[in-house]
Amino acid sequence: ARARLTQLQSDPQLATRAAVEISDAEAAVVAAEKSRKDKDLVNHLVLIADRKVDIAGARARARLYEDQRKGLSEQSATARLDSRTREADDLRRQLAELNAKETDRGMVVTLGDVLFDTGKSDLKGGAVGNLAGVLNKYQDRTVIIEGHTDSVGSDDYNYGLSNRRANAVKSFLVSQGISAGRIDASGKGEGYPVADNGSPAGRQQNRRVEVIISNTGVSSP
Repeated sequence: ARARLTQLQSDPQLATRAAVEISDAEAAVVAAEKSRKDKDLVNHLVLIADRKVDIAGARARARLYEDQRKGLSEQSATARLDSRTREADDLRRQLAELNAKETDRGMVVTLGDVLFDTGKSDLKGGAVGNLAGVLNKYQDRTVIIEGHTDSVGSDDYNYGLSNRRANAVKSFLVSQGISAGRIDASGKGEGYPVADNGSPAGRQQNRRVEVIISNTGVSSP
């Protein structure tokens, strides 16, 4: 018992994790060593000492393994966080190449009216192809597509046109492998201008499709 207790006490990783149990074992070993009475009592004290050393060792190892498990779990969580941070930085860099702007809603890519002929909703392509490539790399990001028009024409006409254009962009992205379930497309008509509709340049800025990419990924079990 003394040899095993000494070995346990000399291991700092174990000794610090079962101080109370080791103290109990030490007292039991000392009692057995000092006993000079009948043989049965000596054997009984030795048995108690052995048992307490076993308990101290088992408790110390169990706590060591639990601490190691927690340490590995924390390291894994840190690694996952670092990975997500790198992924987010990479996404921002790629979207910046598409002149995206960072907002509270997410990264916003504005597709100008050059992608559509006047009054039409047939998509010409262009920057949308590059956007599809980025979205395919980050498949946990949700996407909101909003169509906007200038103030020329009736409210109903502009709403319908903006809705068709938003859904044309959605259809293109789906055709490039983006899951339709990730995308919400809608038209906003002329209700959200970003410039004065009183000038041709202002109206051109208002004729746009905005693609908003979520800041965070879709939660998974």
